[in-house]
Amino acid sequence: MIERGSAAGASAPARVVLSDDESLFRASLRQLLSVPASVIRDIYGVDVGAGFRVVGEAGSGEETVRVVRSTKPDLLVLDLAMPRMSGLDAVRELQSGHDNVRAILLTGRLENTDLLLAVQLGVRGLVLKHDKTELLFGAIMCVLSGGCWVGQTLLTTLMESVRPLIESAAGGGHLPWKLTARERQVLTMVAAGYANREIADRFAVSQETVKHCVTRLFAKVGASNRLELAMAANQHAAMLAPESLPS
Repeated sequence: MIERGSAAGASAPARVVLSDDESLFRASLRQLLSVPASVIRDIYGVDVGAGFRVVGEAGSGEETVRVVRSTKPDLLVLDLAMPRMSGLDAVRELQSGHDNVRAILLTGRLENTDLLLAVQLGVRGLVLKHDKTELLFGAIMCVLSGGCWVGQTLLTTLMESVRPLIESAAGGGHLPWKLTARERQVLTMVAAGYANREIADRFAVSQETVKHCVTRLFAKVGASNRLELAMAANQHAAMLAPESLPS
């Protein structure tokens, strides 16, 4: 679990879209998110600010893309296995269309390949359906506040999956790449889980500028995706800090 900040105290309910091909599960989740914030705090011990408002639902990947684009929610909670387009394919489609929505994958099971792909696509939360309810609320609030959440079971699987990447990125006591000051800053933020839009907002530049910078980092670091880039950066975190931290 990686957390940054807190969304507690928000003045308006967070707007949520639910995507799952099982209508009964969507109904149960909608009812859960409709519980008053004070009751959630009392029962589950999680401060959810002003609570939640479900602004849309979808039963397939294709419908998910349409609903998200029409409602522009604060958060998308979606399943992996859905008809006509998987949850991850829906996230990829939204990403390609620059629909910047924070997504939590809430699924029954997750294979290693899907787990890595979810991280690569920028999914901010990974939760299993059999996890405790308070963990789901914790994941939602963490993601809404700009952080990333991985459940303990999935975290163990994720670390085992990326271990070869970490080992291959291991080097000596100095940064093995020649980077500009801005490239070091962007690399640090990519490793911390920030999306291109968030990085662009931090440095007051366009998303296209950040995209070009990340592309250069791929070439310099020798990474083929954001996950490999983040793992390489984390391996050399001591050499990146503190000058590369965003101001």
